[in-house]
Amino acid sequence: MPQFVTSDGLTLFYTDEGAGLPLLCLAGLTRDGRDFDYLAPHLDAAKVRLIRLDYRGRGRSDWGDPASYTIPTEARDALELLDHLGLAQAAVLGTSRGGLIAMVLAASAKARLLGVALNDIGPEIAPEGLEVIKGYLGRNPVWRSHDEAAAARGAVMRGFADVPASRWRAEVEKFYRETPEGLVITYDPALREAVLGSGAQPAADLWPLFDALKGLPLCALRGAGSDLLSPETFAQMTARRPDMIAAEIPGRGHVPFLDEPAALDALARWLRMLG
Repeated sequence: MPQFVTSDGLTLFYTDEGAGLPLLCLAGLTRDGRDFDYLAPHLDAAKVRLIRLDYRGRGRSDWGDPASYTIPTEARDALELLDHLGLAQAAVLGTSRGGLIAMVLAASAKARLLGVALNDIGPEIAPEGLEVIKGYLGRNPVWRSHDEAAAARGAVMRGFADVPASRWRAEVEKFYRETPEGLVITYDPALREAVLGSGAQPAADLWPLFDALKGLPLCALRGAGSDLLSPETFAQMTARRPDMIAAEIPGRGHVPFLDEPAALDALARWLRMLG
């Protein structure tokens, strides 16, 4: 099993597939490298080296001190993974939390980046979307089985349309373990304490981090129904970076799955920019 040990002693899981351009994929807040399962079949394994990290406390990685579940620490983990793999540089595709980490890397270790793609995240986080996250973060769901959760998923996921039942089933199998007592989340529940506690939030003004992406090939995706990345913020991002590849993904909220035609087209154009 591919693993490495961080500078503070945690064993983190990752996957490394393909050859060519190193593409480090960083998942959403409560998620793991499987976030990119739907994108992976669309990448040319001869041209793209797909590297996926399970953050500390998530997926198959060790749980740690909740105080370490912060964006700066997770950015350090990402750099240590690149060091472990002997990679001086990589492109980064960041979904939600992963995009915030990518912006921190641009501000603190820009020379390590070949380019950045942001999936439904920007330098301003809409309050309504943040409230949704606060509602479920670190808590087991009310559903008793994967079947129940999959059946309910379409109704609770705002902004999504035309998602087949098989996709919702695949999603809930990633998020929850089925036990005799009901469904259990697949990450450290203490992540709630870390994110909602003092000192674990990203800086209030993230625009300087977005501006740190200057000079890097940049792509940004927004779910057309997203409650986390507002149309206004997305428009400001585009105005600040008119060279950015920007795409709204119809029928998707927070976050697009990345196998939608509009998402694949934007990411393909971005990857071509990276050579």
